[in-house]
Amino acid sequence: MSKQTKNVQKEKSSEIVERLVAINRVSKTVKGGKNMSFSALVVVGDKNGRVGFGKGNAAEVSDAKNKAFEAAKKAMAKVSLKEGRTIHHDVFARFCSAKVYLRSAPSGTGVIAGGPMRAIFECAGIHDIVAKSVGTSNPYNMVGATFNALKKLISPKIIAEKRAKEISEIIRRRNAALKIEPKNLS
Repeated sequence: MSKQTKNVQKEKSSEIVERLVAINRVSKTVKGGKNMSFSALVVVGDKNGRVGFGKGNAAEVSDAKNKAFEAAKKAMAKVSLKEGRTIHHDVFARFCSAKVYLRSAPSGTGVIAGGPMRAIFECAGIHDIVAKSVGTSNPYNMVGATFNALKKLISPKIIAEKRAKEISEIIRRRNAALKIEPKNLS
């Protein structure tokens, strides 16, 4: 490969996708009346497992978006993906009154998630996932809960290193545990 094609590949992999999740008009009551400003919630990602979110407040919508975008780029975190398309295991998380359930899905399922969660998964590069939000529909809390869930994800490689075992043994045990059927309690 030539240097030019390597540089093009680096630029494509480092492209950051920005998704605007919510904009609120906020007013502060002061002695002379009301001061209006805007609050923006933005999710960014490289579609390769790195994703982050940020909030920004400003007098103009475009300034609020720019502030949120900069905050989101600073807060980007790596999410380990299974086969580059889904999460490794099912996970539950909460943030304030928002609760989210994330489940790994087989290839071809697509992103089955609503609103703010869909934006996060698309920016992270997750192609197959089933997600359910319970409780509030507040986008700030849903984004917080989804990021808490993504932070809980652990890859088999990390588990194998902690336990001083082979990755294949961890994966084999996980697959065996998924195939066990529950006993009949009657």
